[in-house]
Amino acid sequence: MSLGSFASAGIDSKRQRALPIPRANADMKTFTPDSSIASDVIPSANYGDRNKGRQADMIVLHYTGMPDVEGAIAQLCTAGTDVSAHYIVLEDGRIVQCVPEAKRAWHAGVSCWAGEEDINSCSIGIEIINRGHDWGYPDFPLRQIAAVIALCRGIMLRRNVAPHRVLAHSDVAPARKKDPGEKFPWHSLANSGVGHWVQPAPIVRSEALKLGSISDDVAGLQAALARYGYNVPTSGKFDGATMEVVTAFQRHFRPERVDGIADHSTMTTLHALLSSLPADATQPATTVAVK
Repeated sequence: MSLGSFASAGIDSKRQRALPIPRANADMKTFTPDSSIASDVIPSANYGDRNKGRQADMIVLHYTGMPDVEGAIAQLCTAGTDVSAHYIVLEDGRIVQCVPEAKRAWHAGVSCWAGEEDINSCSIGIEIINRGHDWGYPDFPLRQIAAVIALCRGIMLRRNVAPHRVLAHSDVAPARKKDPGEKFPWHSLANSGVGHWVQPAPIVRSEALKLGSISDDVAGLQAALARYGYNVPTSGKFDGATMEVVTAFQRHFRPERVDGIADHSTMTTLHALLSSLPADATQPATTVAVK
């Protein structure tokens, strides 16, 4: 679906209620939002400088994973919680900026992508209001996705972010995170130029690589995932860490079945993604001995 179709779903709809500003933040100094479509600024106390002057060239999408918007905004903006994001996208399409883009928000935690381990220093973090897997995991409203698309497109232009550098929190932290999850419409974002996507290969009966497998085929799978950017060594052993990475890959790129088993559909989709990347975008794999 195009951005225009999403916009018609109500991105400019009338505000439904006032935003819940944490009491401790009422006197914090505000700032001019970087995005012209940010409707509000609620400054977060949790941020710092980007390390070594690193510029943001990645966008990481999250869901808040909390039962209500009030709790999510308080968590992301109140001093002492040690978490924040640059933006929050509400269910009604409103966009709140909490941290200036030039600063380092604390959204990714322990994470890695394409050999980079300080993801907070090289990324813009966007939190999408959604209760998440632990609270029923509702669908994402069309107006919210329209807002995410518009916000990401602006950031990509300002920060020169390549489409394949728009990622899920689960991509950069597969052992810890599921968000924004398999219901998130990555294909719709890609149709509007946000993110990297190919049509997933159909799921058919086939041989598969799974937990406990040890073979050159497993090493090939791990090498391909590492070339795309995932943090997985090429050991030839399908261990728990490999299963977590395969699961994260499926949540993003083959959401019809998320089971951590590398079947024909998963591997074909992965190789199609690699084939459609820019020539300078793939990463070297790290090989380790099988024990």
